[in-house]
Amino acid sequence: DPSAAQTINSWVNKNTEGKITKIVDQIGSDVVLFLINAVYFKGQWQFEFDKKKTKPDVFRLAGGGRKELPMMSQSGTYNYFKGKDFQAVILPYGTGRVSMYVFVPDEQRGLDQFEQDLTPDNWDTWMNSFRMTPGDVMLPRFKLEWASKLNDALKAMGMAEAFDQRADFSQIAEPKSGRVYLSEVKQKAWCEVNEEGTVAAAVTSVGVGITSVQQPRERFVMRVDRPFFFVLRDNQAGVVLFMGSVRNPG
Repeated sequence: DPSAAQTINSWVNKNTEGKITKIVDQIGSDVVLFLINAVYFKGQWQFEFDKKKTKPDVFRLAGGGRKELPMMSQSGTYNYFKGKDFQAVILPYGTGRVSMYVFVPDEQRGLDQFEQDLTPDNWDTWMNSFRMTPGDVMLPRFKLEWASKLNDALKAMGMAEAFDQRADFSQIAEPKSGRVYLSEVKQKAWCEVNEEGTVAAAVTSVGVGITSVQQPRERFVMRVDRPFFFVLRDNQAGVVLFMGSVRNPG
């Protein structure tokens, strides 16, 4: 039904402030239910980057390539953490309730290996390891878009039954004939980071131990000129709002 798809996409467009305009291309005749979830975040840095300090610089890609892009920079005192194989800094928005956490793996380690260390236990340890430290931060302006079908990932996590006729969704849907089961789960995400702050949006559509190293006392320099990982986190609730790996910033 084209009108149903249009209704869904209009809702997504409205709730992500136009950053994600479409999540559904068309609706098959056997699809009876869609579950849509949208997250939209827009934050202004507590301390904005001075545009006059933004200069063209080289970002080194994982495969050995290099690309030039605008590199923002600022100096101050930050919540900073030097882990075993990475650097991390917290850049707060507004009053500080929400912050961006930026993780830059050491050159010899790389982003793929860092992601393997990204376990719940390590994450909890890292969150308690940041200390106020003076330093210099250089971060590229970037924009990223991502889309994926999550069926295989969710099946691997133990949800295989939800995608076949063994599924039982009778509590939320009663079709006239046949059983209700998930046909696909899709997610789209969009994020832009610049001198003023960050805009991020994500939509999900369902078609029915590292030991911390002692903190340095000297001034740190954190140059984000290679693939990195970032998180938008509500510090008060302890909830991650958005996360992503940036391998080739646009």
